[in-house]
Amino acid sequence: MKATNLAKVFKALSNEHRLELFQLIYSQCQLEESRAQKAGKGCCEGIEKAFTKACGCLDLSRSTISHHFKELQNAGLITCTRQGQTFMCQVNKESVEAVRSFLN
Repeated sequence: MKATNLAKVFKALSNEHRLELFQLIYSQCQLEESRAQKAGKGCCEGIEKAFTKACGCLDLSRSTISHHFKELQNAGLITCTRQGQTFMCQVNKESVEAVRSFLN
């Protein structure tokens, strides 16, 4: 990953609320992936209730949380896709791996 892209990632994570939000999404994805492996299924498709859960966990308005989701998406840390009225969020594993490689 290029230095400019890594800078975007670190800038996005420099905000404490986005860091909490990313950690929430990351841990949920890990949990879902673990459940899928135990059930003999493929990789999880994303976390359906990430936004709703974030609203309950963080003492922020819905519009502020939405802004933080967009910032995490713009940095390439998560991807969100719409399925009807539901948003599915997933951690971009390539970005996480790029950060790990940079820190090692």
